[in-house]
Amino acid sequence: MEDRDRTDAGDDFASDEDGTSGGNRGPRNMQRRQIKKLKQELREVQKSPATVVVGDVAPRAKMKKRHYGVLLIFLFFVALPSLGVLWYLQARAADQYASRIGFVVHTEDTSAVTDVLGGAIQLGSGGSKDTDILYEFIRSQQLVALVDEKLDLRTIYSKPENDPVFSFDTDGTIEDLLDYWSQMVRVYYDVDTQLIELRVQAFDPADAYNIAQEIFAQSTVLINRLSTVAREDTLRYARDELNSSQDQLKTARQALTQFRNETQIVDPSADVQGQMGLLNTLQEQLAAALIDQDILRDSARDSDPRMVQAARKIEVIRKRIAEERQTFGLSGDGNGSNSEEFNALLAQFEALTVDREFAEQAWLAARSAYDGAVIEANRQSRYLAAYVGPTQAQRAEYPERLMIWIMTTLILFLIWSILTLIGYSIKDRR
Repeated sequence: MEDRDRTDAGDDFASDEDGTSGGNRGPRNMQRRQIKKLKQELREVQKSPATVVVGDVAPRAKMKKRHYGVLLIFLFFVALPSLGVLWYLQARAADQYASRIGFVVHTEDTSAVTDVLGGAIQLGSGGSKDTDILYEFIRSQQLVALVDEKLDLRTIYSKPENDPVFSFDTDGTIEDLLDYWSQMVRVYYDVDTQLIELRVQAFDPADAYNIAQEIFAQSTVLINRLSTVAREDTLRYARDELNSSQDQLKTARQALTQFRNETQIVDPSADVQGQMGLLNTLQEQLAAALIDQDILRDSARDSDPRMVQAARKIEVIRKRIAEERQTFGLSGDGNGSNSEEFNALLAQFEALTVDREFAEQAWLAARSAYDGAVIEANRQSRYLAAYVGPTQAQRAEYPERLMIWIMTTLILFLIWSILTLIGYSIKDRR
């Protein structure tokens, strides 16, 4: 390349010396010389080492006091507490065993309904209300006191001697025991299926099993008590209806007895039927006497004693018929005082009889309803059915040491991070 440049330079020099280039060759040669000069400078730059001019270089970062303060806070606020929690969980925390039990309030479909004067009696059913009551009862202070009285919860929950965090202080009040109970007894309630599941924790598997069994026993007592109250309500209603109908029947019978004592008539309708039968008999006797008189008239004279006797007999029968007709207002002579009085007595007797029959029917219906209520009350309409457990653990599942340590460390780290960011943001605003 250097030889080629020399040749070109020689040619240019020759051309300049010839002087034969006239006119327009002068400027062209000048351009060529400038181009060659630039190329020469470029080759020199490429051959020389590259140098870069840089301004002031940033100094190397160094730890400052605030950085040491942040690390120190991280050490004392996050690292050491996390290690302390890990040590306590591994060395001091006592093992906890869990017993699980699941049950449901079972309601039998025995809704025997008995009609009572257009009404109905039906035993109440438990349903979701009983399950809600049971759910609150398991978490109540009343159940804690009952189980503590039976099993001595303070002694059971204070067994670990070197675990003050997860154990219970025996000097605690019933309120403290209730708070601790909410940690050791977990209640899971499914509103849709009405199922209740319990997870009972204790430091001994036998204690967890006994507590779960006692919870189930006390819950059974509660459900039976609720069922007894419902049955008593039903029996009380049926008993009240029976007593009321019985009083009505007694009143109706007493009124009918008083009527018979005052009128000396056992049954006016029966007397009417007897009187009508008597009239029918007298009519038949009158007809027979008239026939006998006609037969006797054909064979005897009017002065014959037999004719006189026949006429006398006919007269007596007609007089008796007239008197009987007058008694019931059938004589047609306008004197109906006896008839009106008897009709009034008959109407009063019929009214009293209707009242007595109605009271008897009401009493029979109430008695049938009461007997049905007693039969249903003797049956347990709802009871507590356990579908799981109680189970007895063979290995300790709690406390969940790894989960507790991770959550504790994460919470401490988040708090430290937030406080650090707040501190730096305040410093940047100054």
